[in-house]
Amino acid sequence: MRILLTGGCGFIGSAVVRHVIRHTTHEIINVDCMTYAASSEALEDSATNPRYRFERHDITDPAAMARLFAHYQPDAVMHLAAESHVDRSIDGPDTFVRTNVMGTSVLLDAARHYWQALDRAAQARFRFHHISTDEVFGALGAQDAPFTETTPYDPRSPYSASKAASDHMVRAWHHTYGLPTFVTNTTNNYGIWHFPEKLIPLMIINAVEGKPLPVYGAGQNIRDWLFVEDHAEALVLAVEQGRPGETYAIGARQERTNMEVVQALCAILDELHPDPTGPHARLIHHVQDRPGHDFRYAIDPSHAENMLGWRARHSFEQGLRKTIQWYLDNAAWWRGLRAQRYAGQRLGRAPIMEVT
Repeated sequence: MRILLTGGCGFIGSAVVRHVIRHTTHEIINVDCMTYAASSEALEDSATNPRYRFERHDITDPAAMARLFAHYQPDAVMHLAAESHVDRSIDGPDTFVRTNVMGTSVLLDAARHYWQALDRAAQARFRFHHISTDEVFGALGAQDAPFTETTPYDPRSPYSASKAASDHMVRAWHHTYGLPTFVTNTTNNYGIWHFPEKLIPLMIINAVEGKPLPVYGAGQNIRDWLFVEDHAEALVLAVEQGRPGETYAIGARQERTNMEVVQALCAILDELHPDPTGPHARLIHHVQDRPGHDFRYAIDPSHAENMLGWRARHSFEQGLRKTIQWYLDNAAWWRGLRAQRYAGQRLGRAPIMEVT
């Protein structure tokens, strides 16, 4: 299978590239415009494999997308390119609308024109796989059942609203034009090569540097955590087996409060990278909550597990330990990012303020 993958130098996209090259015989055409969060280093040895090609283009460019489809003649699309950080969407929603909404529209239409010109056998094989988030479903209460494929949409942030819009367009192109699209929604991912603006890498790096570990509010917001390598495996199975018009909710049933995540991270760091000044948990402090901070996300992945024959391989503790050890072993990478792209400052419109 020849896969045109967007956003392959991003966190999840690079994990998919590594998985495809190491564990399948598929070809990958990686289309990425290399925004601040992209990292060509995250491709590791995959970048030199003859089954890998790289194209630097913006998915909002219709002419470029049309040329890529015509030149490479892909059997499938895996659409991961997206702006994804909620705090950045609070500061600048226009960028999220442009990439996540307009970019998806451009890519869908380029795929549609390409697909319509294929012969019947190639049309039947073609798939457009759109990768999305559980945040489109809104927020759960403490006792609510987890999200499923049939949960109504209720996005609460500029980021989740832009992803909800793109999900709707993917389904509309299937129902209106017959384009064989399907959607996967996933929980919070974590793991290696994660840009250090997100919770887990930010906390690891701050702790290693002896800096404060800022936790929003009381730290009781709950997320369902999935190790990125497990997610990459599920996404490749989905593009191989996914049925047009379907939705697959992918998760690992590993809910933790933000405070539990940070405390677990500190305990592992105390073991792997002890600080002579004292336990890393001493660095935890509470800051003013993020505007519109959803209380809880969780996914019931039963349908995806049954249809794809997939289960998450890593427990949260196993994945977190692997992640922490990787950041300890790869300080040169994240120190370069800290110096050049993101120094760890608070993002989002709420000012930093101690909670009393």
